[in-house]
Amino acid sequence: QVQLVESGGGLVQAGGSLRLSCEASGRTFSRNTMGWFRQAPGKEREFVASISPTGRTTNHADSVKDRFIISRDNAKNTVYLQMNALKPEDTAVYFCAARWQTNWLARTPAQSDFDSWGQGTQVTVSS
Repeated sequence: QVQLVESGGGLVQAGGSLRLSCEASGRTFSRNTMGWFRQAPGKEREFVASISPTGRTTNHADSVKDRFIISRDNAKNTVYLQMNALKPEDTAVYFCAARWQTNWLARTPAQSDFDSWGQGTQVTVSS
């Protein structure tokens, strides 16, 4: 079982940047597809980005494409989400997730595609 701990959230002005980190425990990190989701108040949790076990393949939601970048460092058991040009609508709790199955998802991943979740980190973007 992988345990995930997010960090790096906070309050930032519109147009600013933040980098979220998610550190994973356990020996399987380098074999897991990792993902970031977010949930704004009163809304459903939505997909943000995912990255293959090697880091060579990534997928970003249209709403964050060209602004957010997912990356990973398998030596550090850590996945990152670099968020640039932040907008007030990016305000949400951001969750890190790990997927056990090794096949890459060509479609937009759903929450049910991921098996372990972190506790979330709050990102607030002021206008």
